[in-house]
Amino acid sequence: MSDAAEPRLTSLAHGGGCGCKIAPAVLQDILARMPAAAPFANLMVGTETSDDAAVWRLNDSQALIATTDFFMPVVDDPFDFGRIAATNALSDVYAMGGTPIFALAIVGMPVSVLSPQTIGRILEGGAAACAAAGAPVAGGHSIDSVEPIYGLVALGLVHPEQVLTNRGARPGDVLLLTKPLGVGVLSAAFKQERLDPEGYRALMDSTTRLNALGARLAGRRGVHAVTDVTGFGLLGHALEVARGAGATVEIGAAPPTLPGVRELLEAGVRTGASTRNWASYGAEVDLPAGLPDWRRDLLTDPQTSGGLLIAVAAGEAEALAALARAAGDDVQAVGRVVEGPPRVRVTA
Repeated sequence: MSDAAEPRLTSLAHGGGCGCKIAPAVLQDILARMPAAAPFANLMVGTETSDDAAVWRLNDSQALIATTDFFMPVVDDPFDFGRIAATNALSDVYAMGGTPIFALAIVGMPVSVLSPQTIGRILEGGAAACAAAGAPVAGGHSIDSVEPIYGLVALGLVHPEQVLTNRGARPGDVLLLTKPLGVGVLSAAFKQERLDPEGYRALMDSTTRLNALGARLAGRRGVHAVTDVTGFGLLGHALEVARGAGATVEIGAAPPTLPGVRELLEAGVRTGASTRNWASYGAEVDLPAGLPDWRRDLLTDPQTSGGLLIAVAAGEAEALAALARAAGDDVQAVGRVVEGPPRVRVTA
Protein backbone atom coordinates (compact mmCIF):
# COMPACT_ATOMS: atom_id res chain seq x y z
CA MET A 1 0.00 0.00 0.00
CA SER A 2 1.39 3.43 -0.93
CA ASP A 3 1.11 6.46 1.32
CA ALA A 4 -0.63 8.33 -1.55
CA ALA A 5 -3.52 5.84 -1.44
CA GLU A 6 -4.16 6.33 2.25
CA PRO A 7 -7.02 8.48 3.56
CA ARG A 8 -6.58 11.29 6.09
CA LEU A 9 -6.10 9.84 9.57
CA THR A 10 -8.84 12.07 10.97
CA SER A 11 -11.29 10.80 8.33
CA LEU A 12 -11.01 7.30 9.81
CA ALA A 13 -12.26 8.32 13.26
CA HIS A 14 -15.67 9.43 14.52
CA GLY A 15 -13.93 11.79 16.96
CA GLY A 16 -10.44 12.87 17.86
CA GLY A 17 -8.16 13.45 20.84
CA CYS A 18 -9.71 13.91 24.27
CA GLY A 19 -12.95 14.87 22.56
CA CYS A 20 -13.49 11.10 22.28
CA LYS A 21 -13.97 10.78 26.03
CA ILE A 22 -17.21 9.39 27.39
CA ALA A 23 -19.37 12.25 28.68
CA PRO A 24 -18.69 13.06 32.37
CA ALA A 25 -22.16 12.10 33.61
CA VAL A 26 -22.09 8.76 31.79
CA LEU A 27 -18.58 8.00 33.05
CA GLN A 28 -19.60 8.84 36.62
CA ASP A 29 -22.48 6.38 36.36
CA ILE A 30 -20.19 3.66 35.01
CA LEU A 31 -17.55 4.15 37.71
CA ALA A 32 -20.19 4.13 40.44
CA ARG A 33 -20.71 0.44 39.66
CA MET A 34 -17.10 -0.49 40.29
CA PRO A 35 -16.32 -2.32 43.54
CA ALA A 36 -14.51 -0.33 46.23
CA ALA A 37 -10.74 -0.80 46.45
CA ALA A 38 -10.65 -0.20 50.22
CA PRO A 39 -9.13 -3.63 51.12
CA PHE A 40 -5.88 -2.66 49.37
CA ALA A 41 -4.03 -0.64 51.98
CA ASN A 42 -1.21 0.42 49.66
CA LEU A 43 -3.57 1.90 47.07
CA MET A 44 -3.19 5.60 47.85
CA VAL A 45 -5.32 6.91 44.95
CA GLY A 46 -7.93 4.87 43.11
CA THR A 47 -11.15 5.56 41.22
CA GLU A 48 -13.04 7.21 44.06
CA THR A 49 -11.93 10.80 43.41
CA SER A 50 -11.83 11.02 39.58
CA ASP A 51 -8.13 11.74 39.80
CA ASP A 52 -5.66 11.65 36.93
CA ALA A 53 -3.89 8.38 37.81
CA ALA A 54 -3.74 5.56 40.33
CA VAL A 55 -1.01 5.62 42.98
CA TRP A 56 0.38 2.59 44.81
CA ARG A 57 2.76 2.90 47.77
CA LEU A 58 5.85 0.77 47.15
CA ASN A 59 7.78 1.69 50.30
CA ASP A 60 8.42 4.66 52.60
CA SER A 61 10.16 6.68 49.90
CA GLN A 62 8.51 5.61 46.62
CA ALA A 63 5.00 5.40 45.24
CA LEU A 64 4.17 4.13 41.75
CA ILE A 65 1.91 6.25 39.54
CA ALA A 66 0.04 4.29 36.87
CA THR A 67 -2.24 5.67 34.18
CA THR A 68 -3.42 4.94 30.68
CA ASP A 69 -4.67 7.28 27.98
CA PHE A 70 -5.37 6.68 24.30
CA PHE A 71 -7.56 8.14 21.58
CA MET A 72 -8.21 8.55 17.87
CA PRO A 73 -6.34 11.01 15.63
CA VAL A 74 -6.61 14.73 16.17
CA VAL A 75 -4.32 15.51 13.19
CA ASP A 76 -3.40 13.71 9.96
CA ASP A 77 0.39 13.61 10.22
CA PRO A 78 1.14 10.21 11.83
CA PHE A 79 4.29 11.37 13.64
CA ASP A 80 2.45 14.39 15.06
CA PHE A 81 -0.48 12.19 16.15
CA GLY A 82 1.91 9.92 18.03
CA ARG A 83 3.62 12.86 19.75
CA ILE A 84 0.31 14.38 20.85
CA ALA A 85 -1.10 11.11 22.20
CA ALA A 86 2.05 10.28 24.15
CA THR A 87 2.43 13.79 25.57
CA ASN A 88 -1.18 13.66 26.70
CA ALA A 89 -0.73 10.30 28.45
CA LEU A 90 2.43 11.40 30.25
CA SER A 91 0.57 14.46 31.53
CA ASP A 92 -1.35 12.34 34.03
CA VAL A 93 1.91 11.28 35.69
CA TYR A 94 3.02 14.90 35.94
CA ALA A 95 -0.37 15.95 37.32
CA MET A 96 0.20 13.63 40.28
CA GLY A 97 3.61 15.20 40.96
CA GLY A 98 5.50 12.28 39.45
CA THR A 99 8.42 11.68 37.12
CA PRO A 100 7.77 9.24 34.24
CA ILE A 101 9.98 6.14 34.27
CA PHE A 102 8.69 4.13 31.28
CA ALA A 103 5.63 3.53 29.12
CA LEU A 104 3.84 0.80 27.20
CA ALA A 105 2.21 1.51 23.84
CA ILE A 106 -1.48 0.87 23.16
CA VAL A 107 -2.02 0.42 19.41
CA GLY A 108 -5.22 -0.28 17.53
CA MET A 109 -4.98 0.22 13.76
CA PRO A 110 -7.03 -0.61 10.62
CA VAL A 111 -4.19 -2.56 9.04
CA SER A 112 -6.08 -3.04 5.77
CA VAL A 113 -6.27 0.74 5.35
CA LEU A 114 -3.04 2.13 6.79
CA SER A 115 0.42 1.06 5.68
CA PRO A 116 3.02 -0.34 8.09
CA GLN A 117 5.06 2.80 7.36
CA THR A 118 2.26 5.10 8.55
CA ILE A 119 1.61 3.03 11.66
CA GLY A 120 5.34 2.96 12.35
CA ARG A 121 5.50 6.76 12.15
CA ILE A 122 2.75 7.02 14.79
CA LEU A 123 4.81 4.84 17.12
CA GLU A 124 7.95 6.85 16.33
CA GLY A 125 6.16 10.05 17.31
CA GLY A 126 5.07 8.54 20.61
CA ALA A 127 8.58 7.28 21.32
CA ALA A 128 10.00 10.74 20.57
CA ALA A 129 7.68 12.37 23.12
CA CYS A 130 8.60 9.75 25.72
CA ALA A 131 12.31 10.23 25.01
CA ALA A 132 11.89 13.96 25.64
CA ALA A 133 10.42 13.04 29.03
CA GLY A 134 13.33 10.68 29.76
CA ALA A 135 11.11 7.60 29.63
CA PRO A 136 11.46 4.70 27.15
CA VAL A 137 8.56 2.90 25.49
CA ALA A 138 9.36 -0.55 26.82
CA GLY A 139 6.65 -2.64 25.16
CA GLY A 140 2.93 -2.61 24.51
CA HIS A 141 0.07 -4.34 22.76
CA SER A 142 -1.53 -3.97 19.32
CA ILE A 143 -4.80 -5.03 17.69
CA ASP A 144 -6.46 -4.68 14.30
CA SER A 145 -9.27 -2.17 14.85
CA VAL A 146 -11.77 -0.29 12.70
CA GLU A 147 -10.52 3.15 13.80
CA PRO A 148 -6.91 4.18 14.47
CA ILE A 149 -6.17 4.33 18.19
CA TYR A 150 -2.89 5.13 19.89
CA GLY A 151 -1.80 5.94 23.43
CA LEU A 152 0.21 4.78 26.40
CA VAL A 153 0.24 3.10 29.73
CA ALA A 154 2.48 5.55 31.55
CA LEU A 155 4.27 4.79 34.81
CA GLY A 156 6.06 7.17 37.14
CA LEU A 157 7.44 7.59 40.62
CA VAL A 158 6.74 10.10 43.40
CA HIS A 159 7.43 10.28 47.13
CA PRO A 160 4.36 8.96 49.02
CA GLU A 161 4.16 12.15 51.08
CA GLN A 162 4.32 14.37 47.99
CA VAL A 163 1.54 12.88 45.86
CA LEU A 164 -0.55 15.62 44.23
CA THR A 165 -4.29 15.09 43.75
CA ASN A 166 -7.27 17.11 42.58
CA ARG A 167 -8.89 17.20 46.02
CA GLY A 168 -6.70 19.35 48.30
CA ALA A 169 -7.66 22.88 47.25
CA ARG A 170 -8.51 25.36 50.00
CA PRO A 171 -10.55 28.57 50.12
CA GLY A 172 -8.21 31.44 49.33
CA ASP A 173 -6.20 29.47 46.76
CA VAL A 174 -5.45 30.96 43.36
CA LEU A 175 -5.99 28.76 40.30
CA LEU A 176 -3.22 28.81 37.69
CA LEU A 177 -3.51 27.28 34.23
CA THR A 178 -0.32 26.44 32.33
CA LYS A 179 -1.69 26.34 28.76
CA PRO A 180 -4.27 28.48 26.92
CA LEU A 181 -7.60 26.92 25.93
CA GLY A 182 -9.00 26.11 22.52
CA VAL A 183 -7.38 22.86 21.39
CA GLY A 184 -10.75 21.25 20.72
CA VAL A 185 -11.85 24.18 18.56
CA LEU A 186 -8.61 24.13 16.56
CA SER A 187 -8.79 20.38 16.04
CA ALA A 188 -12.42 20.66 14.89
CA ALA A 189 -11.40 23.39 12.44
CA PHE A 190 -8.57 21.16 11.21
CA LYS A 191 -10.93 18.26 10.55
CA GLN A 192 -13.21 20.66 8.64
CA GLU A 193 -10.17 21.93 6.65
CA ARG A 194 -10.70 25.44 8.07
CA LEU A 195 -7.49 25.73 10.10
CA ASP A 196 -4.74 27.97 8.74
CA PRO A 197 -0.99 27.23 9.17
CA GLU A 198 -0.70 29.57 12.17
CA GLY A 199 -3.53 27.74 13.89
CA TYR A 200 -1.93 24.37 13.20
CA ARG A 201 1.37 25.56 14.66
CA ALA A 202 -0.45 26.77 17.77
CA LEU A 203 -2.24 23.43 18.05
CA MET A 204 1.00 21.48 17.78
CA ASP A 205 3.00 23.75 20.09
CA SER A 206 0.39 23.34 22.82
CA THR A 207 -0.38 19.64 22.52
CA THR A 208 3.24 18.48 22.31
CA ARG A 209 4.57 20.56 25.23
CA LEU A 210 5.17 18.30 28.21
CA ASN A 211 3.61 19.24 31.54
CA ALA A 212 6.96 18.48 33.18
CA LEU A 213 6.38 21.32 35.65
CA GLY A 214 4.19 18.89 37.58
CA ALA A 215 7.20 16.92 38.83
CA ARG A 216 8.60 20.14 40.31
CA LEU A 217 5.35 20.85 42.17
CA ALA A 218 5.57 17.76 44.39
CA GLY A 219 6.41 18.91 47.90
CA ARG A 220 6.38 22.59 46.91
CA ARG A 221 5.02 24.91 49.59
CA GLY A 222 1.52 26.20 48.99
CA VAL A 223 0.58 23.78 46.19
CA HIS A 224 -2.64 22.14 47.38
CA ALA A 225 -4.19 20.49 44.31
CA VAL A 226 -3.31 19.77 40.69
CA THR A 227 -5.12 18.26 37.74
CA ASP A 228 -4.65 18.45 34.00
CA VAL A 229 -7.38 19.98 31.86
CA THR A 230 -8.36 17.49 29.17
CA GLY A 231 -11.58 16.11 27.72
CA PHE A 232 -14.07 17.58 30.20
CA GLY A 233 -12.94 21.15 29.55
CA LEU A 234 -11.87 23.76 32.08
CA LEU A 235 -15.27 23.83 33.79
CA GLY A 236 -15.44 20.05 34.15
CA HIS A 237 -12.01 19.71 35.70
CA ALA A 238 -12.58 22.78 37.89
CA LEU A 239 -15.74 21.07 39.14
CA GLU A 240 -13.68 18.03 40.15
CA VAL A 241 -11.44 20.37 42.15
CA ALA A 242 -14.52 21.97 43.76
CA ARG A 243 -15.97 18.59 44.73
CA GLY A 244 -12.66 17.44 46.17
CA ALA A 245 -12.30 20.61 48.21
CA GLY A 246 -15.92 20.86 49.30
CA ALA A 247 -15.75 24.50 48.20
CA THR A 248 -16.77 26.79 45.34
CA VAL A 249 -14.40 27.38 42.45
CA GLU A 250 -14.67 30.71 40.65
CA ILE A 251 -13.47 30.80 37.03
CA GLY A 252 -13.13 33.94 34.95
CA ALA A 253 -15.25 34.15 31.80
CA ALA A 254 -12.25 35.18 29.67
CA PRO A 255 -9.44 32.65 30.18
CA PRO A 256 -6.36 32.72 27.92
CA THR A 257 -6.97 31.23 24.48
CA LEU A 258 -4.87 29.98 21.60
CA PRO A 259 -4.61 32.20 18.49
CA GLY A 260 -7.69 32.27 16.29
CA VAL A 261 -9.94 30.35 18.69
CA ARG A 262 -12.40 33.16 19.39
CA GLU A 263 -12.87 33.84 15.68
CA LEU A 264 -13.52 30.16 14.98
CA LEU A 265 -16.02 29.91 17.84
CA GLU A 266 -17.85 32.98 16.63
CA ALA A 267 -17.95 31.37 13.18
CA GLY A 268 -19.68 28.31 14.67
CA VAL A 269 -16.74 25.90 14.96
CA ARG A 270 -16.93 23.70 18.04
CA THR A 271 -16.88 20.04 19.05
CA GLY A 272 -19.76 17.77 19.94
CA ALA A 273 -17.92 16.98 23.17
CA SER A 274 -18.33 20.59 24.30
CA THR A 275 -22.12 20.20 24.13
CA ARG A 276 -21.98 16.82 25.89
CA ASN A 277 -19.80 18.28 28.62
CA TRP A 278 -22.25 21.07 29.36
CA ALA A 279 -25.19 18.66 29.36
CA SER A 280 -23.33 16.52 31.93
CA TYR A 281 -22.37 19.16 34.49
CA GLY A 282 -24.10 22.42 33.58
CA ALA A 283 -26.50 22.09 36.53
CA GLU A 284 -23.52 22.52 38.86
CA VAL A 285 -22.17 25.64 37.14
CA ASP A 286 -23.40 29.20 37.62
CA LEU A 287 -22.99 31.50 34.60
CA PRO A 288 -23.21 35.29 34.62
CA ALA A 289 -26.20 36.83 32.88
CA GLY A 290 -25.64 37.58 29.22
CA LEU A 291 -22.57 35.37 28.79
CA PRO A 292 -22.15 34.77 25.04
CA ASP A 293 -22.60 31.17 23.94
CA TRP A 294 -19.11 31.04 22.45
CA ARG A 295 -17.56 31.81 25.85
CA ARG A 296 -19.44 28.95 27.48
CA ASP A 297 -18.36 26.68 24.64
CA LEU A 298 -14.74 27.74 25.20
CA LEU A 299 -14.98 26.87 28.90
CA THR A 300 -16.37 23.40 28.07
CA ASP A 301 -14.04 22.84 25.10
CA PRO A 302 -12.26 19.45 25.40
CA GLN A 303 -8.52 19.95 25.67
CA THR A 304 -6.22 17.31 24.24
CA SER A 305 -2.92 17.39 26.14
CA GLY A 306 -4.11 20.49 27.99
CA GLY A 307 -2.36 22.41 30.73
CA LEU A 308 -2.14 21.84 34.45
CA LEU A 309 -4.74 23.49 36.68
CA ILE A 310 -2.97 24.29 39.94
CA ALA A 311 -4.56 25.39 43.22
CA VAL A 312 -1.89 27.31 45.12
CA ALA A 313 -1.94 29.52 48.20
CA ALA A 314 -2.32 33.17 47.17
CA GLY A 315 0.99 34.14 48.77
CA GLU A 316 2.87 31.56 46.67
CA ALA A 317 1.08 32.10 43.37
CA GLU A 318 3.39 34.68 41.82
CA ALA A 319 6.55 32.73 42.63
CA LEU A 320 5.01 29.59 41.15
CA ALA A 321 3.90 31.47 38.04
CA ALA A 322 7.44 32.77 37.58
CA LEU A 323 8.81 29.23 37.90
CA ALA A 324 6.35 28.01 35.28
CA ARG A 325 7.14 30.81 32.85
CA ALA A 326 10.86 30.16 33.22
CA ALA A 327 10.14 26.56 32.19
CA GLY A 328 8.35 27.76 29.04
CA ASP A 329 4.74 27.48 30.20
CA ASP A 330 2.24 30.21 29.28
CA VAL A 331 0.78 30.29 32.78
CA GLN A 332 -2.10 32.56 33.78
CA ALA A 333 -4.37 32.96 36.81
CA VAL A 334 -7.86 31.80 35.78
CA GLY A 335 -9.77 31.73 39.06
CA ARG A 336 -9.80 31.11 42.78
CA VAL A 337 -11.29 28.88 45.48
CA VAL A 338 -13.82 30.41 47.88
CA GLU A 339 -16.08 29.27 50.71
CA GLY A 340 -19.30 27.76 49.46
CA PRO A 341 -20.92 24.59 48.13
CA PRO A 342 -18.98 22.38 45.70
CA ARG A 343 -19.91 24.21 42.53
CA VAL A 344 -18.25 26.28 39.83
CA ARG A 345 -19.14 29.94 39.42
CA VAL A 346 -18.13 31.73 36.24
CA THR A 347 -17.39 35.39 36.94
CA ALA A 348 -17.74 38.17 34.40
